[in-house]
Amino acid sequence: MFGRDRWNEILEALNSNKLRTILTAFGVFWGIFILVILLALTNGLRNGVSADFGDRATNTMFMWGQSTSMAYKGMNKGRRVQFKLADVKALKNEIPDLRIVSPRLQLGGFRGANNVTRGDKTGAFQVNGDYPEFKQQQPMDILKGRWINYSDIDKVMKTAVIGTGVEKGLFDIGEDPIGQYISIQGVNFKVVGVFDNPNSQGDSEEEANNIFVPFTTFGKAFNSGDNVGWMAITAHDHVSMTDLKSQVLSIMREQRGVHPDDQRAIGNFDLAEQFAKFTGLFDILGFVGFFVGGLVLLSGGIGISNIMLIVVKERTNEIGVRRALGATPWNIKAQILQESIVLTLISGLAGIAFAAGMIWIMNYLLAQAGDVDNFANPTVNINVVFIALCILILAGLLAGFIPSSRATKMKPVDALRTE
Repeated sequence: MFGRDRWNEILEALNSNKLRTILTAFGVFWGIFILVILLALTNGLRNGVSADFGDRATNTMFMWGQSTSMAYKGMNKGRRVQFKLADVKALKNEIPDLRIVSPRLQLGGFRGANNVTRGDKTGAFQVNGDYPEFKQQQPMDILKGRWINYSDIDKVMKTAVIGTGVEKGLFDIGEDPIGQYISIQGVNFKVVGVFDNPNSQGDSEEEANNIFVPFTTFGKAFNSGDNVGWMAITAHDHVSMTDLKSQVLSIMREQRGVHPDDQRAIGNFDLAEQFAKFTGLFDILGFVGFFVGGLVLLSGGIGISNIMLIVVKERTNEIGVRRALGATPWNIKAQILQESIVLTLISGLAGIAFAAGMIWIMNYLLAQAGDVDNFANPTVNINVVFIALCILILAGLLAGFIPSSRATKMKPVDALRTE
């Protein structure tokens, strides 16, 4: 179909009016360029926000006890809700779609009183009592030593995993904290690990000033009994934590003797819902990118169609000669369509190439600038580029369809008479 003679005809037709060809092609070039860049920027925002969540299990909710707002079963309102270990077991037994239910205990805080000492050094740090599974919900880098394990839980070992801020505050530069002891409110704990959490959503300094000890040890050392401060609950990947939230809260109200309609008694933060809002926003932005790019492409296709109509009119005599020499209507139509497709593809591929260069420059600048909040690695999936090429071919066919149909409707005699 695309023989040497046909290529020569196409190139001659495009070169006959170079300025007109360039201006016509620019519409398609700009449309595909805008489409790819908008999608790359959307993915950059999506990647940046996802990086802020880090490797944290996003299908998670956090839950804690508050004060009741309604009297129930002889109990006055204003009663403080206190979770128990039995509640954890109830949730696991009654909702099999929950992957992890981590009971947590907490002591002190970044702005609290000095509660941790080592020799003559003291610090105000947040101490957490946790189970080993919590590391799956809030992943962290273990820089030295290890994380809490079930041997620590079962044997009620006085072990501790400290953050890098704790290490700097209690240990000298170059000193290895592994195997050393720190005192938490007068109770000695052996340091078995040092962690860092570079992808923390919150205050990175506060995260670095955390100490993790086994949950069972925390309860025994600080007399919390079977109390649970709060819970981190993660659903299986195929189940939305947001869909399970009402069931979780209902079970907890029943466990704690809270009125079924009391919405204030149990506080919660649905990380899965927040993450879904972000992903939904980026899906909308992606749609906007396709919509805007598609409209610009459409305008470029209309421009090509108009130019091809002008080309057909200018070449009326030529078409008449071809028809008189035996060219079939399909030969004429194929030539017009091929010219339209070639012009569309050349300008579209140029737009994709320029967009790819722009994306490379953006990634290079981001690499030089280091971490940028809420924006990282703007890219476009190869499938999107393939779809764009298919759209270009379709646009070229549509742009040439009306002009080619008009050309085939001319009678050879009428075409030869046209001045």
